[in-house]
Amino acid sequence: MTYAELQRLYQLPFFELLQQARAVHEQHWPENEVQLCTLLSIKTGGCSEDCGYCAQSARYSTGVQAERLLDTEEVMVRARQARATGSTRFCMGAAWKGVRKGTAKFDQVLDIVRSVSTLGMEVCVTLGELGEDEARDLKEAGVTAYNHNIDTSPEHYPSIVSTHTFEDRLKTIRHAQDAGMSVCSGGILGLGEQSGDRLRMLEILSEFNPQPESVPINALMAIRGTPLQDQTKVDAFEMIRVIAVARIAMPRAKVRLSAGRTHMSAEAQALAFFAGANSIFYGDKLLTAANPRANEDMALLAQLGLKAQQPNPDLSAPEPDFSKPMSPAADGCVMTEEAVHSCGCGDL
Repeated sequence: MTYAELQRLYQLPFFELLQQARAVHEQHWPENEVQLCTLLSIKTGGCSEDCGYCAQSARYSTGVQAERLLDTEEVMVRARQARATGSTRFCMGAAWKGVRKGTAKFDQVLDIVRSVSTLGMEVCVTLGELGEDEARDLKEAGVTAYNHNIDTSPEHYPSIVSTHTFEDRLKTIRHAQDAGMSVCSGGILGLGEQSGDRLRMLEILSEFNPQPESVPINALMAIRGTPLQDQTKVDAFEMIRVIAVARIAMPRAKVRLSAGRTHMSAEAQALAFFAGANSIFYGDKLLTAANPRANEDMALLAQLGLKAQQPNPDLSAPEPDFSKPMSPAADGCVMTEEAVHSCGCGDL
């Protein structure tokens, strides 16, 4: 969708926006289900990047200690627990700049993926930057989705990260899509951005071809010791507006209500589900941050008459729409011509 279209939606009266988003949601997701996803940090802390929101950066004093990469059996114990409690997607995150083919840590990650993929869940990883070879190897090992958030608008991005560029993010997303993996990509609200930055973020996401299979919408959890420690909490109505616009712009994507749910009331979460959120991270920890307890989530879903989504029999990546012209965005994600011309990235 164009920026102007997104802005028109965003500025609608709140209930009118929710009505439109709900209609789109019911058309594409009539089952009244919410996907339960489990997120595990398989390598915590010690990251060389300087993302201003992240507790795992080695550049900041946040109390998070660097830990080794978990071995395969440790991960399998957690993956089996996740499956037993209803998760249909198992996400694994590693705190480092990226992975490189031929290294011991990448070989170990491939072994972990091969093992987890035998459990019948969707396998999602977030490992930082990927090259073409690494993306192909991950796909062959059993990864169904690659998470790489674009976080915010390209204009605001340099104010929160300096050790890589927005174009670097797009390049990794392109490699993941070319390898046949679904893309899980969204953003973080509360990074000091304006509403226009949020809409630019949604514009770029919506113009990926294919669109992201899932779109996490996070609210910043300000971590003491990071440059963004003093940011104010995102207003719940702002969060719900963005979710509603994301649902309309990306009707077939799972819109994942992600970090920040501990700061949202049950009523606010209910409005988010009504507006189009149909996926959550499930379990009491998100990498290093707190998350609602599993029993609290199940009680809320039951109260709302929602049920846990069943396992997806088709774990393949969505097909691009070949009726639309596609162009590499800064050697990055596959985007339609309209998005390329509106992106604002220097190398397009």
